[in-house]
Amino acid sequence: MHLGQQREGADIAAKGKSHMRGAPLAVARTILHLDLDAFFCAVEELRNPSLRGKPFAVGGRPESRGVVASCSYPARFLGIHSAMPMARALRLCPSLMIVATHYASYEEISDQVMERLRRLTPLAEQISIDEAFLDVTHLTQSGESIARQLQAMVRDELGLPCSIGVASNKLVAKMATDVGKSSAQAGEPPNAIVVVPPGKEASFIAPLPIRMLWGVGPKTAQRLADLGITTIGDIARRSEGDLGHHFGQMGPQFVRYARGLDTRPVITTHEVKSISQEVTFARDVADGEELRRTLRDLADRVGRRARKAHLAGTTVRLKLRWSDFTTLSRQIRLPHSTDQDASISAAVIGLFDKTWKSGRAVRLLGVGLSGLGPPRPAQLSLWDDSSEKSLALQEALDTVRDRFGDQAVRRGGSVKNTE
Repeated sequence: MHLGQQREGADIAAKGKSHMRGAPLAVARTILHLDLDAFFCAVEELRNPSLRGKPFAVGGRPESRGVVASCSYPARFLGIHSAMPMARALRLCPSLMIVATHYASYEEISDQVMERLRRLTPLAEQISIDEAFLDVTHLTQSGESIARQLQAMVRDELGLPCSIGVASNKLVAKMATDVGKSSAQAGEPPNAIVVVPPGKEASFIAPLPIRMLWGVGPKTAQRLADLGITTIGDIARRSEGDLGHHFGQMGPQFVRYARGLDTRPVITTHEVKSISQEVTFARDVADGEELRRTLRDLADRVGRRARKAHLAGTTVRLKLRWSDFTTLSRQIRLPHSTDQDASISAAVIGLFDKTWKSGRAVRLLGVGLSGLGPPRPAQLSLWDDSSEKSLALQEALDTVRDRFGDQAVRRGGSVKNTE
């Protein structure tokens, strides 16, 4: 992923909790940051090898307000990048191939990568579908040797390119990966490994632009530039009190980061807070049948992600955006936790029917599930159809969709009536 580019995927919100494991902070640590190069595209090339070496983008169609979720390195060489409107990408490269997203495949292969990382060390922290930190301090080999073996394993066993940064902390390891990825040759995945020796953290990041520092976005970067600060080294030379005056509590943190200091441990477990799916329509929709059909599809996707994560939720949320961009949300707490599509669908459509006025145009719909925890034994309720037959059918549908995609099997209420 290029610098400043949005991360691929991720609609499960989580926060670090549980135990935080790692080497004692007084000991010089060895931290690896692994980033799968153009992950969505790499998976699509596994699905269709004829895409290799060609400019293509994964994402939505231009006529449907589609955006680029990921693009191949030949496409990046032409100036295309993630989050770019697909229509603009096509103007830059009229021959650009557009590939639909296959999230089930991305999740499955991501799980395979993470399983291999945890096989190497239990001190592994997944931070997105295509990124992870590893604390390998306890291993006898050097960080560089481990990185090369890991890169070869991901390539040889899964057919995926990846870049790895090695340093004494998470901050510098991530920035080492970014530096390596920015040096990619035209049209080729970087497959970079960059090692920052202990004691060289500050000098390594000093010449880098301020936007590469964690926590510095476009607005903060502009405020720093107004103060004459353009590199990370410029920040490191300022006092914590000085930047604290301008940026509050984040000011001293910027200074510490700019000096290569970061004591955060690798977090090995997370508490998932919510699972959600949403869609923005190509054209505003005022047809109630189509809106409810869309909600059922979204509820199905939320339910499948919950089951895959072995979670169930007690609160269902509706997100709705009108054509004037006004956005609202409504939620309901269920009497029992659920991970079943029909239960989530019934709850969110109930919320929708209480909120939507017939004929009013809708720009965006979203479905969320929160109050998550381990699934409880099946309990029948107003919202739940948890009979043995229903649960077996749900499991069968999941198996088919995992293999053939989300649209392989759809419930009758989700299929448009064309008669």
